[in-house]
Amino acid sequence: MALSDTRLQELAAALAEVPGVTGVLLGGSRARGTHTPDSDTDLGVYYRAPLDVPALAGLARVFGGPAARVTSPGEWGPWVDGGGWLTVDGAAVDWIYRDVSRVRQACEQAELGRYAFHAQAGHPLGVPDFAYAGEVALGVILADPSGELAALQERALVFPPALGESLVAGLWEADFLAGVARKAVPRGDSAYLAGCLFRLVGVCAHALHGAAGRWLINEKGAVAAAAALPGAPPHFAERVDAVFADLNGDPMRLAAALDAAVDLVLDTADACAMMTR
Repeated sequence: MALSDTRLQELAAALAEVPGVTGVLLGGSRARGTHTPDSDTDLGVYYRAPLDVPALAGLARVFGGPAARVTSPGEWGPWVDGGGWLTVDGAAVDWIYRDVSRVRQACEQAELGRYAFHAQAGHPLGVPDFAYAGEVALGVILADPSGELAALQERALVFPPALGESLVAGLWEADFLAGVARKAVPRGDSAYLAGCLFRLVGVCAHALHGAAGRWLINEKGAVAAAAALPGAPPHFAERVDAVFADLNGDPMRLAAALDAAVDLVLDTADACAMMTR
């Protein structure tokens, strides 16, 4: 079952009292209004170092029971940072740390059209640094004593035109990936080809979102989100599925899959050009 709104507000207010915490943001499907009773509740815990981890751990036990625990910042990796997986009133609630100074820097870089994908466990494409800005733009503020989150959200609600241009220009990588993947076809190296095609599709999805001026912050659901954009290549999601369904050790089938992916890149480039006219 989902956590009640009353309990959610109570939890957010308590988090905001922890030394170092600057605000709490509801994210994920619940922020979008697409959650189900089985969906996790994602809470971004925005902080400025030093974060009082012992106080946070104590609060986690109050709401999540004696077995609840939280990490130190950085324990989950450089970009996901840290947090805790709790069960509150029978509902799954995830606390996810966000260093507010780093979020502000990500917003500034996005406005300049600068981005990169960063290695992070659980994110095969990599975490785009502008995801921090996108999370703020798409989330629902639950606690914000200083008004800092509201100021960041107001800034991030306008998708940076320079970032959109950079993401569309990033389609060069999809062409490059198609070229290096071609060398794997005669060897029947389906694993390497699949890796190249996964990143190729991800680059296309981000380019389409950039052209549309929409935030894309996760690989999960990226293909479906890109397919739903006005102006996306026809049958984008079905074509992606067909590419991956044809991967095995047969060089002829690998070549056909790669050819289909190349066509998808070309159509993505044309769609981006039309969307940005």
